[in-house]
Amino acid sequence: MLELRDLNKTYGSVTALDGCSFEIKRGSLVGFLGPNGAGKTTAMRSVFGLVTPDSGSVSWDGRPITASERLRFGYMPEQRGLYPRMQIAQQLVYFGRLHGLGKAEASRLTAELLDELGLADRAKDRLEELSHGNQQRVQLATALLHNPELLVLDEPFGGLDPIGVASLSGLLQARAASGAAVVFSSHQLDVVEGLCEEVVVINRGAVALEGNVRDLRSSSQKRYLEVGMRGAESGWHTSLPGSPLVASDHHVRSVVDADVDLPTVLAAVNELGTITDFSFEPPTLSEVFREVVNR
Repeated sequence: MLELRDLNKTYGSVTALDGCSFEIKRGSLVGFLGPNGAGKTTAMRSVFGLVTPDSGSVSWDGRPITASERLRFGYMPEQRGLYPRMQIAQQLVYFGRLHGLGKAEASRLTAELLDELGLADRAKDRLEELSHGNQQRVQLATALLHNPELLVLDEPFGGLDPIGVASLSGLLQARAASGAAVVFSSHQLDVVEGLCEEVVVINRGAVALEGNVRDLRSSSQKRYLEVGMRGAESGWHTSLPGSPLVASDHHVRSVVDADVDLPTVLAAVNELGTITDFSFEPPTLSEVFREVVNR
């Protein structure tokens, strides 16, 4: 299990981490969320010794992380960390050997992983010859090649098309199912909601919210009421509770209190015209995120 405990880090007058604490268990797939500048990258780098916190601790299975343990981790930074003029397969074999793999094993795993990522036919191409999305796949392959116990990914879905997102999602789910601890940051909250059971939300260097996605959504004090109507008079939505986000003569989406009297609302709407759509849902993960960050 990865544990970050009360991490603090400042750069001059800028506070990057302010008592940041959370844990990632083996076999879990966790989304690490936050606005730009919240401290996500600093926290991730602290796991690998790339950033030294001013105070606090980072541990793996209850012990301080050593260089030998980091060889069993996989890290994918947001910025490119590969050699642009080196052939893809040669590059993966090289990094695999740095993690302690023999040449034959590194070559075998490279071939398997490139095939899984749809890059088998590009094995002899130089990295700079690939599209942004395919370079992202190679960067991911470098982090995955040695079958890490802990996988830390900084914005892994950036630049990927929907097929690439689906492929990467499957890979991460498989790694977590095999027992690895997987944590990744992303601004694509719809992807996170569909992929992760657990999230950690960081804001201004501290953890603002964490837990099961479904529980976080249902525990919100807000609900989203959506009504579609036919045959109603103009302005019909003004009689509904809450604050309209979208409103027209045929459709309204409003934010309402979670304890609103829904049968009463439904009966009132039914008097205004013919209901074509009616939904009452907890906020999405993206909406929960905005609530937390904007407090």
